[in-house]
Amino acid sequence: MGMNVITKHYSQTFLFLFILYVFFLHSISNADNTNLIFKGCAEKKLQDPSGICTKNLKSLLISLVSQSRQKPFYTTTSGENKNMIMGLYQCKGDLSNSSCYNCISKIDDMLDKLCGKVVAARVHLCGCYLRYEVVGFKQVPETHLLYKVCGSKQESEDNDNGIVEKRDMAFDMIESGVKNGGKLFYSGSYKSLNVLGQCDGDLASDDCGDCVKSAEDQAKTECGDSLSAQIYLNKCYISYNFKSNEMPKKSSFPGTALQQHTQKTIALVVGGFAALGFFAVCVLFLKSVLKKKDDMQ
Repeated sequence: MGMNVITKHYSQTFLFLFILYVFFLHSISNADNTNLIFKGCAEKKLQDPSGICTKNLKSLLISLVSQSRQKPFYTTTSGENKNMIMGLYQCKGDLSNSSCYNCISKIDDMLDKLCGKVVAARVHLCGCYLRYEVVGFKQVPETHLLYKVCGSKQESEDNDNGIVEKRDMAFDMIESGVKNGGKLFYSGSYKSLNVLGQCDGDLASDDCGDCVKSAEDQAKTECGDSLSAQIYLNKCYISYNFKSNEMPKKSSFPGTALQQHTQKTIALVVGGFAALGFFAVCVLFLKSVLKKKDDMQ
């Protein structure tokens, strides 16, 4: 009887710690997906003396957040005539529905603080982005450059390592992947290079390929032989990173690059301690059960 009580007690403790550990890892993953990359806020404020536009915007955001539980991409409108507001969101192609929902919900929470009440806004996190605009707002081309991050340059002694050739081969893989994969999304690696590309869900596959090709050309022009880069156009984005290039030395946006690296480093360190702690709990649990068993004999 005593042995059963002891075993039940430790089993409950073990289960609680295991659930806590899984929740901790899930929180780290979500935090990474919801890191801010960039925001774009129109200068013009929402002229809304009647409150209709504000109501339409609120209704639009509720609809977008709700749909993110089910779909990685969604576009809709709210309101009529001059008060109509168009909005859409796009989640990264490898996110689960729940992670997509968490990401879009995060944007909804931070949108007003980042931009206030403006006629158009766009917020891009690591795992998703959301934008809206009042009808009649000036449009930009699909391949318009919105934001870039260029990593460190290769050292002079690395000139013979074929970095540019590897990058160009990986770019071909992105183009083919987004066009033929069926999700307008591609994530993969070529030798020592990790690559990723994605288009908005309302683009045709050929148009997606053209957009990604434009992003790749922008990467070559804007970032040259950088060992990593992120290029965000209006309707698509790409990123690449050589595996040995964990910490950019120079960046067109140093604060952003440093912040992302620091967050990932902290997550890895804390995650490592959590894994070690979980292993220690398992060992102590086993030793305690065996000791109690010996005492009962």
